[in-house]
Amino acid sequence: MAFNVLIVDDSSSMRGIIKKALEMSGLELGDIFQAGNGREALAVLDERWADVILTDVHMPEMDGFALLKALRARDVVSETPVVVVTTEGREERIQELIGLGASACINKPFRPEQIKKTLLAVLGMDENALKPKADMDGCEF
Repeated sequence: MAFNVLIVDDSSSMRGIIKKALEMSGLELGDIFQAGNGREALAVLDERWADVILTDVHMPEMDGFALLKALRARDVVSETPVVVVTTEGREERIQELIGLGASACINKPFRPEQIKKTLLAVLGMDENALKPKADMDGCEF
């Protein structure tokens, strides 16, 4: 089953890196949507369905914390896994993100394999059913 992904990050190059990691993962992807901050992400979600959301924390206009709160108010986080991809490493901040509804957190810089393993976990998928498109362990960005 193909799934749609929303990538939310104020850095267009980071959105491109995450998109590339997704494309190389072997996961069956549908559409990949992008937004530069939380407000843009909410606008995308008004128009399109995402099966999983990958978001940064530190963004202008609406950061990842405010986005998670807005998603929780819409009951989106109860239905849609949200993975935070961030430089935020303090444990209390990570726990705050989890408390707001984040399904998982990945620290930047990350290896593409981390994206794949985390998505498999939050989507409840079996890695053995995948056919990798490339050797992600040797990938460099």
